[in-house]
Amino acid sequence: MTYTIVIPARMHSTRLPGKPLADIEGKPMIVRVAERARLTEASRIIVATDHPAIVEACEASGVEAMLTSESHPTGTDRLSEVVKRLSLEGDEVVVNIQGDEPLIPPSVVDRVASLLAQKPGCAIATAAHPIAGIDDFLNPNVVKVELNALGEAMTFTRAPVPWPRDAFLKDPRKLPEHFSALHHIGLYAYRARFLRVFPDLPPAPIEKTESLEQLRALWNGEQIAVLVLNEALPAGVDTAADLERVRAAYRAGGLPL
Repeated sequence: MTYTIVIPARMHSTRLPGKPLADIEGKPMIVRVAERARLTEASRIIVATDHPAIVEACEASGVEAMLTSESHPTGTDRLSEVVKRLSLEGDEVVVNIQGDEPLIPPSVVDRVASLLAQKPGCAIATAAHPIAGIDDFLNPNVVKVELNALGEAMTFTRAPVPWPRDAFLKDPRKLPEHFSALHHIGLYAYRARFLRVFPDLPPAPIEKTESLEQLRALWNGEQIAVLVLNEALPAGVDTAADLERVRAAYRAGGLPL
């Protein structure tokens, strides 16, 4: 199987301005993410950005980069532009790695891409892992996914789902034994045909309510395969504290494979 990795990167971040160019042990973060992508089986890796400085930083390190429109409302819209400009068609697989994920395990990226290749009826593949604690279960920033018998998403939500009604009547402060809830991870593999039409799909009312873009695909009749991992992936970079954590990981070595 061959596939393409696209790494969207916006210069302006509310919590960490200039994040893609933040230094991680001598290299910009966006280059570190591309280096992780190079450890996958992808045949091509492209950074898609809205800023010339990011293109320059990538090219200086031998990373292919494409300057895209500044007006894209989402990273998926940015991927759509890349797919059209590269003339990718039909069932070709495109994996979206976020530009702030310099610790992402390459093996998981390959597994998500492979899952989509094995699921011809699905337009998208993504990943999830079990929720272990009550705080994460109740946290609206922890997105949950419910699966059907085929391992495909029925819905995504910020609500605590599934709700263990009987157990919570006894004790609402802890999850019951053998309880199963899944935390969705924002790693996606797409078929090129879906990315081509994505910007023209009507947003789902529930997408606007939950502020979850992936619900648009389900609402428009597409299927999403879900790879269930045993544990969470290393967290990305949203804050200055996250950046220091990642820098420490690079200094220590032994990054996840």
